[in-house]
Amino acid sequence: MGNCSGLHCRRERSKEVKKDRRFDSMGTVHEGIKTVDIEKVCEFSTSSVTCVCIVTWNMNGKASSGDMAELIGWHRRFDILAVGLQEVPKHDVGVQLQAALAETHCLLAAATMQSLQLFVFGPKNSEPYAKETRVDKHAVRGCGGLVGRKKGAVGVHIEFNGIRMVFVSCHLSAHARNVEERNSQCRHISHSLFSGDGNPWRRHCHVTVWMGDLNYRLQGISTHPARSLIRKNLHNLLTSKDQLLREAERGEVFDGYCEGSLSFKPTYKYNVGSSNYDTSYKVRVPSWTDRILFKIDSSSGIDAVLHAYESIDRVKTSDHKPVKAHLCLKVKSA
Repeated sequence: MGNCSGLHCRRERSKEVKKDRRFDSMGTVHEGIKTVDIEKVCEFSTSSVTCVCIVTWNMNGKASSGDMAELIGWHRRFDILAVGLQEVPKHDVGVQLQAALAETHCLLAAATMQSLQLFVFGPKNSEPYAKETRVDKHAVRGCGGLVGRKKGAVGVHIEFNGIRMVFVSCHLSAHARNVEERNSQCRHISHSLFSGDGNPWRRHCHVTVWMGDLNYRLQGISTHPARSLIRKNLHNLLTSKDQLLREAERGEVFDGYCEGSLSFKPTYKYNVGSSNYDTSYKVRVPSWTDRILFKIDSSSGIDAVLHAYESIDRVKTSDHKPVKAHLCLKVKSA
């Protein structure tokens, strides 16, 4: 895949992370994950723009219809909605999502693997305009400690308005120490999804979006100093400790992908029913486990603008906060 195009990118790396940058055997510098600016103005009113809302949430086995409404939002200023869920409860969450969207959107594709699920919606009556729709899944080792809670990824490949997109929702291994295991899982998922189709999402896709509970943690800081910075709204200082950014800088995962600034508080781990961080005997270090990353093929002729990247603090039924992004795509004029 090519680099991000049509985006205002900037680096948010500490000197400590920059020292880890390395070259491969061909002398190529790894790009890491590029932090992109949020552009407040959206061209949604123009027909040439396809706006994509992306939501990821680890549900911790619980849900309510009110949660579904919060995930989607009340102002449906998007064409495509992709909702990736992890640790989904046994009752049919897809039905709840469809009910919440019934007036404006319809289901175009769904990929499920037990508790790992992904739903892609489009404008009502837009089914005929959704082409080349395919779904796939790939399991990896680990079950999250509970039977039926799968680790791995599910994917949807879809063409809409002439833009070929792949959405991947994943749930990777937990615990701060398992960095290499998470890296390996990312690589296996990347090479395995849609492999029966010649891996089109790698070779022919304009836009690739990864979302999910990637489970990368903060490293090199203990819980109380981390929480102190968060209370002072200085959580931006914690990004230098983020395992995902570090591993990407080393070229291990998501090289050349883009992500909005981590301006929201770490999304894990909360006491269920509150917005207070874990007060159990483990007092886990807060971390940005829940992420949305994207990559635009530089040869695709697609301009992309990120209009939002935020957590949804109002949802309190899980020990994770949902994360939402709003990405607008436009085919460049010839």
